[in-house]
Amino acid sequence: MKASIGILGGSGFYEFLKGKEVSVKTPYGRPSDKILISEYSGKKIAFLPRHGKKHQYPPHKINYLANLFAFKKLGVERVIAPCSVGSLKPRIKPGSFVICDQFIDRTKNRVDTFFNGPKVAHISLAQPYCPELRRLAIEACQNLKIPFHKKGTVVIIEGPRFSTKAESRFYSKIADVINMTQYPEVVLARELEMCYLNISLVTDYDVGLKGRKDIKPVTTQEVVKVFQKNNEKVKGLILKLIEKIPSQRKCKCGSSLKEAIL
Repeated sequence: MKASIGILGGSGFYEFLKGKEVSVKTPYGRPSDKILISEYSGKKIAFLPRHGKKHQYPPHKINYLANLFAFKKLGVERVIAPCSVGSLKPRIKPGSFVICDQFIDRTKNRVDTFFNGPKVAHISLAQPYCPELRRLAIEACQNLKIPFHKKGTVVIIEGPRFSTKAESRFYSKIADVINMTQYPEVVLARELEMCYLNISLVTDYDVGLKGRKDIKPVTTQEVVKVFQKNNEKVKGLILKLIEKIPSQRKCKCGSSLKEAIL
């Protein structure tokens, strides 16, 4: 079975459209779960809950290489990756969306490349997120009147713990939102010449946010609760986006390796 669009479901987002589940084997092991093949707006969709259906894989134990390679094996060209994030800025409120355009990697123990030799590739990530998909996502948010931010920098931490107040205050100086799963997904997708779009749903204000005295330490239960509460908005945005995605890509994501391999 083939699919042109892949969706990686985040915390609290374990199901999408109806369809048929398939098991995909990869040289990197098994993906987080079976992959659901469905169809919407005349396009074949592959859906995979990145943490597994039972949220059995914490951020640092997700088999990112297998997940992305499985999508590639199914023929996926574009990856839509919703996830939950904490806000590092007062203006970015819980319940709103951020269409990220930059990231900062603060992870420590993750395999983050398919190129470990003898073939070597130095991939360019000046624009890590697909500009074509970002533009379409922004238009979809505007059409649906969803509160959102057109751009933002996400800092990705190792997890599975949340930040200390000191760490959170430090991160607020360099980024807008904070997350545990966007890296290395975005890099691996680019190495496989797939477009990658992040849709960040803000579930909370991070614990070290200055100017807010009412902030309580975030809990996993609260993150999932807010994400599930906004699930319909997430699904509606993704469906609207799928409707707008053209059959042919005009971005450069599909030729990322052209000048990267030594």
